[in-house]
Amino acid sequence: MELSSAEAASTRFLGLTQRSVSEDLGCRRGDFSRKHYGSVELLISSDADGAIQRAGRFRVENGSSDENTDYTPGTWHRTDVHLENPEYHTRWYFKYFLGKVHQNYIGTDAEKNPFFLSVVLSDQNNQRIPQYHSILWRKTGTQKICLPYSPTKTLSVKSILSAMSLDKFEKSPREIFHPEIQKDLLVLEEQEGSVNFKFGVLYAKDGQLTDDEMFSNETGSESFQRFLHLLGDTVTLKGWTGYRGGLDTKNDTTGTCSIYTIFQGHEIMFHVSTMLPYSRENKQQVERKRHIGNDIVTIVFQEGDESSPAFKPSMIRSHFTHIFALVRYNKQNDSYRLKIFSEESVPLFGPPLPSPPVFTNHQEFRDFVLVKLINGEKATLETPTFSQKRQRTLDMLIRSLYQDMMPDLHRVNNMLNRRSFSDVLPESPKSTRKKEEARQAEFVRLGQALKLKTTVKGDTTAHLATTSFCKKEPWESQSFCSNFPHEVVCADSWGQSLLVSTDAGILLIDDGQPSVQVFDKTLQIKQMHVLEALDLLIARTDKGKDSRLLVFRLSAVQKDIETKQIIRSKYDCRENKLERTKGCHLYAINTHHGSELRIVVAIRNKLLLVTKKYNPHHSLTSSSVLSSPESPVEEFQYIREICLSDPPVVMTLVDGPTGESDNMICVAYRHQFDLVNESTGESYRLHHVETNKVNFVAAIDVYEDGEAGLLLCYNYVCQYRKVYPFSGGSLLIQPSAYDFHFSWNQVPYAVVCAFPYILAFTTDSIEIRLVVNGNLVHTAVVPELQLVASRSDIYFKATAAVSGSSDSSSKEMSSKSSPQTPTAYEKPECPLSSLEGEIPCRNLYKIPLSNLVGRSIERPLKSPLAPKVIATTTSSGIASLPVTHSLSLSRMEIKEIASRTRKELLGLLDEPIPRTESAQKHKKVPRRQSDPKQGAVRSTSSDRPCHSF
Repeated sequence: MELSSAEAASTRFLGLTQRSVSEDLGCRRGDFSRKHYGSVELLISSDADGAIQRAGRFRVENGSSDENTDYTPGTWHRTDVHLENPEYHTRWYFKYFLGKVHQNYIGTDAEKNPFFLSVVLSDQNNQRIPQYHSILWRKTGTQKICLPYSPTKTLSVKSILSAMSLDKFEKSPREIFHPEIQKDLLVLEEQEGSVNFKFGVLYAKDGQLTDDEMFSNETGSESFQRFLHLLGDTVTLKGWTGYRGGLDTKNDTTGTCSIYTIFQGHEIMFHVSTMLPYSRENKQQVERKRHIGNDIVTIVFQEGDESSPAFKPSMIRSHFTHIFALVRYNKQNDSYRLKIFSEESVPLFGPPLPSPPVFTNHQEFRDFVLVKLINGEKATLETPTFSQKRQRTLDMLIRSLYQDMMPDLHRVNNMLNRRSFSDVLPESPKSTRKKEEARQAEFVRLGQALKLKTTVKGDTTAHLATTSFCKKEPWESQSFCSNFPHEVVCADSWGQSLLVSTDAGILLIDDGQPSVQVFDKTLQIKQMHVLEALDLLIARTDKGKDSRLLVFRLSAVQKDIETKQIIRSKYDCRENKLERTKGCHLYAINTHHGSELRIVVAIRNKLLLVTKKYNPHHSLTSSSVLSSPESPVEEFQYIREICLSDPPVVMTLVDGPTGESDNMICVAYRHQFDLVNESTGESYRLHHVETNKVNFVAAIDVYEDGEAGLLLCYNYVCQYRKVYPFSGGSLLIQPSAYDFHFSWNQVPYAVVCAFPYILAFTTDSIEIRLVVNGNLVHTAVVPELQLVASRSDIYFKATAAVSGSSDSSSKEMSSKSSPQTPTAYEKPECPLSSLEGEIPCRNLYKIPLSNLVGRSIERPLKSPLAPKVIATTTSSGIASLPVTHSLSLSRMEIKEIASRTRKELLGLLDEPIPRTESAQKHKKVPRRQSDPKQGAVRSTSSDRPCHSF
């Protein structure tokens, strides 16, 4: 028998699990500790004669406070292992620019430092989402951003540079027309670091305490040989054509064999001490030290049990090696123990070691070690030793290239050089257009030749065929509600359901169940919080002078749904209005409310502080529901008013260590973030934004070892600032050693923190980074993305292309297509506009919080909900996720868009083409049959399944 919508909703509520809000939110924004990444120690060791060796400060990471602690192998839960800043996200010029028509510009900033700018219009990950990718090359490094493409709005070079916070110039940018500029820009990009790696492997016998002893080992034990076999394959060096890592592949001067592997697209050559040439006359084994001593990362395989003297970095005399990975093998349980030493200047890098750091699964150990070492070498390149050298090299290259280019630019027609900043210029004559088309053809030809040469040389990531392709990532989404027809204003989780404010009213929806109307459309809710443990629904309604803050008992709303008594309207909520909140435009609640709920309401430039005492014994029992009045308004207490200089755009409540007089409010307005003392109303400057235009996104409260910190997000920037407690009524704000900042690749409109990740939501992508260091781990392309709710589980709305016909060949083509943007000659042909037989629909998707934080070593989920993995399946049995088919543009459209893009950047358009005209042009493009040879695109991604999101 089928249930009615109200009965179904009632059944849903009966299964709700009682859970603490503080526990729920604590998993997402709670305490984390950098101690998981080791603590800095002064390491001292002595040689065989008892003499003190060189002391150094290293961050020691052993996964636990005592490495000799008893453990039961196999009982720990692994941490999420990700390559940080993967090459297919960072090598933008190679990936998006080479082999395609794009524009390059040269100029000097206000300090007379030369810079280069590269701009290309590309189809983001072959998802039919045109985007401008822009790279700004400066002596301090490269800055990369994505800008949305609009067929009705032109984009100038000046606006791109302004988005990169470069507004003042000594010389305005001029376009470089020479195709050879691509060679020089490719050299600039190579300064980011190698895509391939060489790691040292040093064998140490039990009791060896000096590097001379370790380097003098002619052979290794059987367990060491098994470890080498686990790392990679033994290859013959003579005639070797792959990545050689500095070894001799012609005359066997560096040995006859070595260990080599390809891991997630990266070639790795190991410098193994026992495989490098051995000299009986030379006790220092200079030839071996010449290679391993010049490796940034070295693995030390040490024999002996845990009671034997342990290796310390001070035993190795090397000023170049910054990271040591100590590996011990336990024969009794066939397990490996790992310990990491990082020179103190190396930034934090993941993944953090499990506790205890013991691996019984050998394949899992191999993956963990290789990811850890690759991330470690990338982190080391950011230390002063390497970054200053890289900046000097980059500065020299840019200045030299600038001096070579400027004489040629002066000989070119001045009007052509300045036209990028012109608003209107007439169309060029036909003869000029033909020359330009010929130049573009030569430009693309040279770019494709460079791309092929770079690939053959091994300076790019290897093919996907050598890697795992079906790794399940924690951010993969589940289908929650198909074909959702309403516009979403805001929403929040309610048990396993979702309470959504839409243009049709407030709806309660759940996967596979009919939606239930809770409030009609006369009640326009703009912001809401569902607090189950407090039996409260808080909502901000309307806009402007009629805005109010409403509070409801969830139990009363639940009763209305179960009994089908009434669908409330705006007029039925008069008793639920909080006093003195008329005209509010924003509110915030404290995330970690243990003893009381605090609400700060913004009414123009005035802050209203309201509290509600929390009874920890309160629960949603039938007796409490009957004894409590329907409206909880009387339970809230007005505390005080605080006046600001301007209306706040962003507000976040920060809990002080005592909760008495040290609670704070972080507010963002004008060009700054301020901290306001809730008790005194005193304001303290936290951060000033040095840019002309500021788009404030969020201020997210995090707690590191119990001390408050804030992630300040604005424009492309996310900055972590430690917040120190009030002392004597004042607040000391000073830079912390752990403060850091990074730039998103695209401007987010919302940022969500789910430890250990921080997710940025843009109009068409989700950028996923690590909270501890801001490093990128993945970018998911999601067409027409809208974040719906994120206080608990993450819900978002997106467009999926639902095909009207069951064309198996097209599905097969889609599954094989790469998430990379293919080169021009690889693109399958298909128009950009909506295809015949395809109906765009908006669906709701869910990323369970337990998937994101449940496997994290930093904050295990205390009260995980049972995840409901419900997703529609395709005929192949793979879960259907919100991803459009990998269809691209026809050659005619590629030429048309490239031409239009160039005109936009050069200011040659008299007026934008109307959308209708553009649509008519798309309709005239004939649909072609897909060519299997053109459709099969080789991917250079690591292990990102093409159906993610």
